[in-house]
Amino acid sequence: MISVNEARKILSENCTRGKIEAVPLGQSLDSIVAEDINSPIDVPSFNNSAMDGYALKFDVKLQRWKVNTIVQAGDTSAYKIERGEAARIFTGAKIPEGTDTVIPQELIAKNEVSGEIYYQQDKISSGSNVRLKGSQCKRGDLILKRGTVISPGIIGLLASVGLAEVKIYKAPSVAYIITGDELKEPGSPLKSGEIYNSNGPMLEALLKKTGVTEIFPRKASDKKEELQKIIDEALEQQDVLILSGGISVGDYDFVKECLENAGVKELFYKIKQRPGKPMFAGKKEEKWIFALPGNPASVLSCFNQYVKPCLYYFKGRNNVWNADSELILAEVHKKKPGLTFFVKAKTNGAEVEVLGAQQSFNLQAFSTANCLVELEEDKEEVKAGTLVKIYNL
Repeated sequence: MISVNEARKILSENCTRGKIEAVPLGQSLDSIVAEDINSPIDVPSFNNSAMDGYALKFDVKLQRWKVNTIVQAGDTSAYKIERGEAARIFTGAKIPEGTDTVIPQELIAKNEVSGEIYYQQDKISSGSNVRLKGSQCKRGDLILKRGTVISPGIIGLLASVGLAEVKIYKAPSVAYIITGDELKEPGSPLKSGEIYNSNGPMLEALLKKTGVTEIFPRKASDKKEELQKIIDEALEQQDVLILSGGISVGDYDFVKECLENAGVKELFYKIKQRPGKPMFAGKKEEKWIFALPGNPASVLSCFNQYVKPCLYYFKGRNNVWNADSELILAEVHKKKPGLTFFVKAKTNGAEVEVLGAQQSFNLQAFSTANCLVELEEDKEEVKAGTLVKIYNL
């Protein structure tokens, strides 16, 4: 049996990135950029107006300008404005040749007889309200670093330089197998001795929250031959396999034996932690295998601590083994020494409160919990005011 830190170290040393693929911008949200991106063009690609107004050549010696041209956004015509002339211009429109300044329309006055315009020159300086070519970025500029999480704003940035697609790390395809004859699907009636399958829907949600879209649920009875067939099929077809239940040492716990038969190389089995001690992690070539205990809180805790970081790394993220934050523990908490505890908790400003119902079968605390708190292995009592690691749920 190994420590939590040893388990993290083993997984981090074996983590691999997913394949790189080009996807349309509209499908890239929350993905990770797989390469540095340089702008293929200047943005803006031409000098343009920052507002509706009048474009002219700034000249303190002139008092009146004659308007002889209208330039709209998207107009690709070539206009040339002479000294003493101005062009009516709109936001985003190309600045005509011979002009260098835009006067906002609200500062303009008009001579009703001659039709000429004028303005208070002390309120404007040369170059005002003109967006210069390349002022956002110039051709060849680095605009996005590899490893960046793609946000809506980044999608806008990439579109602004004319890119229709972006190279990202492809999320893995994941199969999960729920084991146990006692499990019934929600919505069906229960017989005495049966329980509802809560791990399946929970794993589905956890995978979706990490950005996995190719999810293949399976269910296996407590028959070794059936389980072996399902495991073999999943390992042949998917990048990651997660199992729930059947990993302990009961008479019907066949998961570890079946994984060995399938050629899975064990990375570790059993961690000095609560909940989730009988957890297995292994690999078969580049495929990841995680066998989690059957109790729901153990499933969520093990996924949060070990499966999620590996999936995030596969998708291109960095620093996946770090806690999300550190907060002060609100009240003293006693625990068994020799085991790292991951307890359901709720953050409250700068503090975090450990909740009740900490048993590994009990899901009630998740109605209010928003994080897990890590309580270190060698501690028997963690005092109020102690800074503890927080992992968001």
